[in-house]
Amino acid sequence: MLAIGTKAPDFVGTDENGSTVKLSDFSGKKLVLYFYPKDSTPGCTAEACDLRDNYQRFLALGYEVLGVSKDSAASHQKFIAKYELPFHLISDKECVILQAYEAWGLKKMCGRECMGTLRTTYVIDEQGTIIDAVAKVDTKNHTAQLLK
Repeated sequence: MLAIGTKAPDFVGTDENGSTVKLSDFSGKKLVLYFYPKDSTPGCTAEACDLRDNYQRFLALGYEVLGVSKDSAASHQKFIAKYELPFHLISDKECVILQAYEAWGLKKMCGRECMGTLRTTYVIDEQGTIIDAVAKVDTKNHTAQLLK
């Protein structure tokens, strides 16, 4: 994981609408940047819905929320529509952002090791510094982990 107190890596990605999204778009705002494995899977849905259900709390505290996965923009559109997600999702098919944020690596699934997305969340302050990082995400209670 990237260390708290370090500068967040700059990124440029494409959201579900094909629009360009950059870290600099959030300059002057706090950002919850979360990385998740796959749209519409049980854990990822629980995490996204927890963030959705608490989105107004995040906004009231000056935070924006942005998700990143390897899924396509079309998959993100369906995920957002099905669960009424109020925030944008970046498609990172080439794993550029995932690797920059150390959210891509070796993981165990069904007793086998493979490369994949490591469920990770970073909170970035108004100046682009990482002020919190969560590696052991509680998908159903993620907001509580972030707003502790």
